[in-house]
Amino acid sequence: MSAFSDQMVSITTMVYLLAMIGHAVEYALGNARAVAAPARELVGAAVGAGGVAVAERDTPVADSAGPTQRTARRAELAGRIAIALTALGAVLHLVGLVTRGIAAERMPWGNMYEFVLTVSFIGVAAWLVVLWKVPSLRRLGLFLTLVMVLLVATAELVLYTPIVPLVPALNSYWFVVHVSTIVFASGLFLLGAVPAVAYLMRAGYEQGKRSFPYTLAKRLPAAASMERLTFVLHAFAFPIFTFAVIAGAVWAEAAWGRPWGWDPKETWSFISWVIYAGYLHARATPSVKRNLVAWLAILGFATMMMNLFGVNIFFTGLHSYADV
Repeated sequence: MSAFSDQMVSITTMVYLLAMIGHAVEYALGNARAVAAPARELVGAAVGAGGVAVAERDTPVADSAGPTQRTARRAELAGRIAIALTALGAVLHLVGLVTRGIAAERMPWGNMYEFVLTVSFIGVAAWLVVLWKVPSLRRLGLFLTLVMVLLVATAELVLYTPIVPLVPALNSYWFVVHVSTIVFASGLFLLGAVPAVAYLMRAGYEQGKRSFPYTLAKRLPAAASMERLTFVLHAFAFPIFTFAVIAGAVWAEAAWGRPWGWDPKETWSFISWVIYAGYLHARATPSVKRNLVAWLAILGFATMMMNLFGVNIFFTGLHSYADV
């Protein structure tokens, strides 16, 4: 069962990669424009002492829209295939997680490899729900699948850990309560960072800037819609994350005799909480520019990544369960 789970994760990475390529093809074809200009046809002429008078009329070239329409249809097909592959990847991703849990006879959150796989699955599952509700946001899929490829491939190639029993400190019902909520909130924050980055790109394009991502930005959904999506995801995830931090403090009191000790992971969780609280406060303040608000969302996600990778790899503390 463990080997089957590993195979599912490998296939999942490849499927997400194919989905990313599909979205890239959609981007490449999505800028099609009619290239044929109207032809001018001479319909009459009169020559006189004053010179030559020519009457003209505009006549469209036959089938001038054909290539553009065909290109648009191909872009649409590539986008739909990319979404279908993303959904297939999510199913395979879930199968890999479930079989990992069955093989380990526990929830598959016991080490960094399993945690990253679970967080990335929550992110892609939430993305499919968003896409079902708002299909017009489909072109964000290029960025989402890129993140999925990077995270799942990193988990598989760098963080992989054979199945081992849980350390004694994790053998508690609080393991399910605390870690499940942390995983769920982290997956939503992961997804929320994608439209935040895309918003900055698109907002720059709408403001007339011609920066490096110009060719991508002009094909993104409207900046306002991505800014709203960023807010909705963070507003939904923040209470869950707050509960997870509180549940962790209760568990720490039961396990270690103190609710908070400024352990490296506790410290970075607090930093993330403060930044995300700042994001929501700034978003509710009309005088704060939306670009700054988006940067706060990105900064919050950067602290989550620091907590996930940096703290687990470079720091030692009571939460050192990475097994890297």
